[in-house]
This record gives sequence, C-alpha cells and structure tokens, in this order.
Amino acid sequence: MTGKRRLFRAFGVVSITLASLATVSTSSGASGSGTIAKGHPVLIGASLSLSGDFSGDGDAFQQGYKLWAADQNKKGGLLGHKIELKIISDASSPTQVVTNYQALISNDHVNLTFGPFSSLLTLPAARTVNRYGYAMVEGAGGAPSVFQAGLHNVFDAALPVANGLVPFAQWLASLPASQRPKTIAYATSTDPFTEPQIPVAEKIIKAAGIKTVYYKTFPAEPSDYTTIADAVAATNAQVVILGSVDVPTVSAFMQAFEQAHYNPRAFIATAGPDQGKTFLSAVGAGNSNGVMVPNAWYGGSSNPESKTMVAEFIKKYGGTASEVNADVAEAYAVGQVITAAVKATGGFNNAKIITYLHSGVTIQSVLGAVKFNNLGENNQPTAYTFQWQGAKFVEVNPATDPGATKILFPKPAWKN
Repeated sequence: MTGKRRLFRAFGVVSITLASLATVSTSSGASGSGTIAKGHPVLIGASLSLSGDFSGDGDAFQQGYKLWAADQNKKGGLLGHKIELKIISDASSPTQVVTNYQALISNDHVNLTFGPFSSLLTLPAARTVNRYGYAMVEGAGGAPSVFQAGLHNVFDAALPVANGLVPFAQWLASLPASQRPKTIAYATSTDPFTEPQIPVAEKIIKAAGIKTVYYKTFPAEPSDYTTIADAVAATNAQVVILGSVDVPTVSAFMQAFEQAHYNPRAFIATAGPDQGKTFLSAVGAGNSNGVMVPNAWYGGSSNPESKTMVAEFIKKYGGTASEVNADVAEAYAVGQVITAAVKATGGFNNAKIITYLHSGVTIQSVLGAVKFNNLGENNQPTAYTFQWQGAKFVEVNPATDPGATKILFPKPAWKN
C-alpha cells in the first residue's frame, strides 16, 4: 500500500467516501486499496521474451501491446485512465517468468497483467498471477496443458493449438489418389505448442493412406538440427510437417534440406513462417516460396479492425501487410479483450473481469470474434493454412473459403 493510500484511510469514513467518487475499482489483491485515483494511470504488467529462444516473438508481442496501448490512449485510455505498460524480459525462461510476475504484482503493484509468449511460459505465469487473484489474458498460450491445469483466470484470445494442422491434413486427404502424396515425415520439438498438433493431423493423414516414414521428437533446445533434418531428407518423404516454435528452427531445417538437395512436395511448419519479415529475412524470399504454416490470422485479413491495425503498424514500422508478424495481432487482441472487460465491469477489479470473460460474451478483435469456453479457450477462431507465394503471404485452406488462394503444389524448388 502506498503512503498516499495510507493517508486516505487515516482520514476516516467521510474521506474514504469522498475519495471513492474520484476512483474506479481495481483488484483487491497485492495492488493495494483496490482503487485508482482520478488522473492516475492504469498500470499493466507483462513479461516477454526479449532475449533467448523466443526473442523474435517477444519483440513482436511487445510491438502489439504497445500499438494497442497507443491506440487506446488516443481514445482516452481505459475509463479515463492513461495506460502505462510495464514490460520486463524473462529471457525465454519458465523460471524467470514466475519471478517477473511476482515482482510486477508485489513490487510494481500493476492493476492488470497481460500474458507472456508461448505455452511453455504461460502456464507457470498464469499459476503465479492466479495466486494473487489476477486475470491473465494472453495470445500465445493455447496448448492443452495450459487449460488442463484447472486454472480459472487464464484466457487465450488466439486459436487453440491442437487443431491448427487440421485444415492442412484434410486438404492432403482430399487430394485425388493420383495427386495425393504417398509418404510423410514428422519432426517436432517437445514444446507444448507443437506436440499436441501432430497426433491430430497424423490420424487424418493416415486414414487417407499416406504412410508415416519418419516420426521424431527432439528437445526444445537441441544443440544441432542438422542430424534430424538429414534423417528426414534421407527418407525422401513427399511431405514434411515440422513442429517448430520459431524462425531459427525452420530456417535450420530448410538450410539442411537444401544442402541435401531434398525438396518435399509440401512443407509446413507449425510456427515461424507466420512471422512475416523476420521469416523472409532469415530464409530468403526465394526459399520461402511454397512454405506453409497454420494460423488464424494474416496481414491480408478482411476483418475491418485488423485492416486498421495493419495500416497503423505499417505507418509506424514500415513494410507490407504480408510482413506483419501474426504475434502482433495476437498481442493487440489481448488489449482489445481487456478493453471490453474493463468497460463492461466498470473498473479494474480482476475478480469481476474473470467472471465477465467466463460469461459467454463475444468480443470483437483483430483476430475476429473472441468467446471463451469454461476453460478459457477461444472457441470462435477458424483454423486456416497460409502459404508464402512469392513475396505474398496468402490463405490457402480451407479451400472452400471465399478468400482462399489456390495452393501452390508441389512446392517450388529451393531458390535463394
């Protein structure tokens, strides 16, 4: 509790009543008296991976959070309170992320918390803030393990990860027998984001008669990807599904494939190709051609709110719509969910925010509709497959979607 808030309490009941006329409710946990004085900012805390394995994603999430805060502040902030973000780096460490949220709540007395990047960090982060009674809205923690933990305070605005590869698997299975690949290889990191996607896709693909010729899991931080990539190449599988969480992983596999003169007819990675300019810079515009990735958002989305955000992003950071990292949109959507919850509940009381987000309400965001089930998953997004075609990042699945572009298949040869 701050010195100023102790002083308010010392004046007695009349002073408290008068003060309450100029305040709005906030969490009654570690944040002190449960109020934000008129004219004071609302402080939102987040831990992001600004270094380490997830640094590319962490930087993009920071851009998304900051872009939302700037846009919302232009509209008057939250209930008249200017938004201030307190973002600290967790170095991509599940241990450090716990320390960071403890400090944000106990030392910095933040009023609200936004989530970190990756399911690996989201689960320990959500457990930590739950002990203080805080809601955690996030956009990159959709693994089943996050929601199977039984926490009531975590809400993921993005697509649940388990079904991410389903449109791609269904597309493979739907191909005429004469065009359908005969063999497929799977290589996935042990990250909770990647592993749950593979069995769901494999079941569909196996049923279509496509033979699994390689299935390998590898540590989230292997010393070298080359051995695994070379083993995949040696199978000469016609399709490769790579369970990846970042650009460096995808880039390493692609480089090894190229050196082995191995070019699968279809190649999809669970994350990395969706990171826009970062991905293009790492692999080269020629090599990106034909590479696919599952997601629920892309820079060319027709969603009006998304189009506005993309235009503002380009104005601030440059580039094209295809180069906007999907992480930016996921982070921005977190802010939009909190905006709706704060307005609906009339304040910053985390208990009320949690109840509101569990009420079945639908919130519009740059990702589309957001509606949480009883676990905190957003059950509204449609899973899509996206593909790099030249310098453009386009939607290709579901093929029946009016906005879908014809898939580039077979994938063109590697070309720097």
